Amino acid sequence: MRIKSQKDFFAGLLYMAIGIAFAWGATNYTIGNGARMGPGYFPLLLGIVLTVIGAVVAFKAMVVETADGEPVGKFAWKPLVFIIMANFLFGILLGGMPSLGIPAMGMIAAIYVLTIVSAMASKEFKWGEVLILGTVLAIGSWFAFVWGLKLQFQVWPSFIGG
Repeated sequence: MRIKSQKDFFAGLLYMAIGIAFAWGATNYTIGNGARMGPGYFPLLLGIVLTVIGAVVAFKAMVVETADGEPVGKFAWKPLVFIIMANFLFGILLGGMPSLGIPAMGMIAAIYVLTIVSAMASKEFKWGEVLILGTVLAIGSWFAFVWGLKLQFQVWPSFIGG
């Protein structure tokens, strides 16, 4: 059997690998049952669902004919590096890194840095749009986590919030 869509086939394999890893990791916890779910119940079901979705996508990629065969293109290094770096910076700015002398800058600054750095991964980066998105995310996060859920964590840098 010939692969007719490389993109879909490898995406299906990736889903299957992640699903199997989740399901396997869930076996280290108590699974329980539908009435009394343990901590491993949801990851196990999530892993099974991801594996099934991956198998369906991979099978479809081998059966359904596509116009150009959808070959896998070159590896996109720039977006990968910027997205990973944005997440690392978010974590460092949110909680600080005392071993390196980096203080916690709070949720608002961390969200702005996350938004700006991750947007730099795109060829269509526009400062105005990114700052508007950062503002919407910061306000939405404040309403959801601080006001709505009453979570206690630093919102502003210590030199602003005290």
